[in-house]
Amino acid sequence: MNSFGPMVPRSARTGGLLLAVGSIQFILAMIVVQLKYPGYTDFGNYVSDLGNTVQSPWYWLFNDSLRLLAVIGVIGTLLVRTAFPRKTIARTGLVFLLLAEFGAFCVGTFPENVNGTLHGDASALTFVASGIALMLLGIGTFRDTRWDGYRGYSFLSGVVTFVAIGLFQTDVGGMPLVGLWERIIIAPILLWAILAGTHLMRLPAFAPAKASF
Repeated sequence: MNSFGPMVPRSARTGGLLLAVGSIQFILAMIVVQLKYPGYTDFGNYVSDLGNTVQSPWYWLFNDSLRLLAVIGVIGTLLVRTAFPRKTIARTGLVFLLLAEFGAFCVGTFPENVNGTLHGDASALTFVASGIALMLLGIGTFRDTRWDGYRGYSFLSGVVTFVAIGLFQTDVGGMPLVGLWERIIIAPILLWAILAGTHLMRLPAFAPAKASF
């Protein structure tokens, strides 16, 4: 089996930048909104409480930042597709990444106190799709030298996501650590976008022929 060289199209480097920037701006927005939210805790509060239009003073920043993350993420994902092998597993992983980004946009558009059912479904889609995406992208880049050092990391990040989802589901009734589990669910995909995006930006670039999805 042939291995790919450690080069990516220029568009993939741009996509990597977008993925990293999208995650960073969202993390910063969460920190700012949390500081403005009286009595908010990382353990007892859902992340989505930050977007509650009644309880969160700066709900607009959280929701707008989440939608921005989704839009930037979709563009970034489409651009970085050429940095992945044209294998079914890798392509499917990218599709699940797009689904996670679509879910994130819906989460920001329908806050928990506005449409709880739709918000919950969108959150579930985001969580599950991001975990599947990370696992498939880890498997799909097997023997691709452009992703040396990131294959195992990507796969394990997806595993962490699903472990946290399981802990989150068992803790919803009591709620003492529900906020912690939810943060562990979203942390892997946000960190992956930053690290993988930065990795792509550092790889040598070339100008290939037009690639199809």
